[in-house]
Amino acid sequence: MLKLSMFFHITFVLCLCTKLCFAGDSDNLQDICPTGTPPKQTIFINGFPCKNPTNITASDFKSSLLNHGGDTDNFLQSSTKIVTASEFPGLNTLGLSVARIDLDIDGLVMPHSHPRASEIFFVSKGIVVAGFIDTNNQLFQGILREGDVFVIPRGLLHYYLNGGFETATIIAVLNSQSPGVVSIADAMFTPDDSEAMERIKRSVISRSLLELDNAEDVNLSRV
Repeated sequence: MLKLSMFFHITFVLCLCTKLCFAGDSDNLQDICPTGTPPKQTIFINGFPCKNPTNITASDFKSSLLNHGGDTDNFLQSSTKIVTASEFPGLNTLGLSVARIDLDIDGLVMPHSHPRASEIFFVSKGIVVAGFIDTNNQLFQGILREGDVFVIPRGLLHYYLNGGFETATIIAVLNSQSPGVVSIADAMFTPDDSEAMERIKRSVISRSLLELDNAEDVNLSRV
């Protein structure tokens, strides 16, 4: 009897560990489940309720939110737009989000992470320097040109830098419908602290330039 009880305890622990190890967005229970938008939310769940099946149309699975570039007239000369199931109904329960990053010349997206998602992106225009840092503080960085693809593992700090002489555009897909964003710079400094933000920006750029030295078609004007 004792052995049987121990067996069930061990089985329970193994099942729990397996569930935690593979934790992520829940699998969808039906083919489609566009986000429903009730006039007043009275029940709060992990995700969004489904739209009434009789009201689902093809337009729920199309979005034009990333058609146009974002405003890069700012300190970092960059723009990031993440579209999730709250704006794009067809993404609901699919465990996906999509983003567009626009980088002006010398543009930079500061180091940040997505705690609930890995990210894969491709460069649709320009030259981009992208990199991430693992838990051993090792930098993995690449120079990406139009059509190149790069992968960012879940939860790791990463950044993008325009390495060319023209504007650059990145399209990214994240494997969570709510990937979250943790930005070190935004968390530790206010937008008014321009001196601290400038130091961080120069640090990221100078480290990135170490790999740009041997590239002939990149913009080295930042040195």
